[in-house]
Amino acid sequence: MFRQVQWICSGFPFPSARSYATQHTRKALAARTASTPLAVRERRERQLGLAPGPEETDATPDGLSPSDFARYQRHKALDAIPKNPDGKYQSPKEWVLRRNARRSRIRGFRTIRRIVPTKNDPTVTKTVNEVDVVGQPVYLPNIIFRLVRNHTPEGQDYNPFEATFRIPPSITKTDIRSYLLAVYGIKTTYIRTDLYYGRLKPRGASNRKMRSTYKRAVVGLVHPFYYPHRMEDMPEEERENREQSIEQQYFIKEGQAMFAQSRFRSASVTARGQESKQWKFDAGSVKGRGKILREVARRRQLKEQMVSGLVGDWHRTRMEGKTVTVDLPRSRKPKKEAEVKAE
Repeated sequence: MFRQVQWICSGFPFPSARSYATQHTRKALAARTASTPLAVRERRERQLGLAPGPEETDATPDGLSPSDFARYQRHKALDAIPKNPDGKYQSPKEWVLRRNARRSRIRGFRTIRRIVPTKNDPTVTKTVNEVDVVGQPVYLPNIIFRLVRNHTPEGQDYNPFEATFRIPPSITKTDIRSYLLAVYGIKTTYIRTDLYYGRLKPRGASNRKMRSTYKRAVVGLVHPFYYPHRMEDMPEEERENREQSIEQQYFIKEGQAMFAQSRFRSASVTARGQESKQWKFDAGSVKGRGKILREVARRRQLKEQMVSGLVGDWHRTRMEGKTVTVDLPRSRKPKKEAEVKAE
């Protein structure tokens, strides 16, 4: 793990800020505005008169959100904004860059200068800078980050600058940012989380929990990511290829068939009791009243299609003036009885 983290973080100057946290494109700013909570958007519309559309942003020309700009004005009124050498206050962009540098500095690593021998001549040494981990080893926790599709209102395009995860409730925003960066190398710009509590279904004197509680995390991305299309939205040929590849890789249909056979076998053995030893299980048979009726209807349809096709061939043969030849039906009687009657 340390080698992976060191390789990811080796390109960062230490100590430094994650400069990508403030480098927003127009689409990324629009994505950040679209992911703003409803209560915040209503408050901004009521107080500031800001009501951006689906593809618009409420950010300032410097890329600051309305909350950041309001915070800058409050700090400036309290004389808490640092001043430049010329005696003027820092601009909003300089102030937010300084704040993000303080918040986003990388902790837990340090650069050490070590003297190592060269490959060609071991007697000659050189000084190299290596990244060393500070503190005790920290191992990845046993957690699951489930990537789900973003919520897209009807009539709007999919937002590629956001990713939605379902995570355990105990995971914090700092854990999310560190996990995505250290394990997958994904750079994030903002993170918003909310809790979804499990629903309780009343049953008797107690309540039965139907769904466990989870946390949803909406993560802003530096680089766009497009979630794969739904199976029902794919063209027919592409959908068939996709289903075939999934079946070849995971054997879903085969597993479902084996599970259904095992359940039917266990249920039949339980119902028959001691007679189960004399009963032979047929894996190819059709079980269930509904499935039997559907199978009967399917075979009847195939028979009608075969008969109608044969009659059509006879009609075309007669129209051409040819003789229709019909093979005699096979005898269902045993072969020995047929031979005795023939003699």
